[in-house]
Amino acid sequence: MPAKSPGLTTALEKRLRELGQLICERRKALGVTAVSAAESAHMSRITLNRIEQGEPSVAMGAYLNVIETLGLHIELIDPQIQKLAANNNIKLPSKIKIEDFKQLKKLAWQFKKNQTLAPQEVLDLYERNWRHIDIKSLDAKEKELIQNLLAAFNRERLLV
Repeated sequence: MPAKSPGLTTALEKRLRELGQLICERRKALGVTAVSAAESAHMSRITLNRIEQGEPSVAMGAYLNVIETLGLHIELIDPQIQKLAANNNIKLPSKIKIEDFKQLKKLAWQFKKNQTLAPQEVLDLYERNWRHIDIKSLDAKEKELIQNLLAAFNRERLLV
């Protein structure tokens, strides 16, 4: 029998459901079945389903196992940094469409054609794969994206 859910505010319940949805979307985008993902994360398919539904009674360790299994990570965001980005008029969408950026598209070849990624995922892709970037082929739009990503995450340069 599942543990009793801790008391959460409506806003926190919504964020947990959104986290579950993101986990589910990532699993599906990778083409991984629920059974395979659950086995890889050392949990039952039912627990994975409860995570994808955003149930608060599931242990944080279980959430972290499936997040790690799907190649994701959680990062704590300081609201002050977000305010800094907003105050500096940094225009950064919550989801970035891979197809819109030529070099990013080459780096993210394993994702589906119309896939979108969170800004942190895009920054991570650029950093991990910078050696494969043709710098001369970066257009102004993509250069601006990289600069905005760096500014939004309070960085002066890519960690390459």
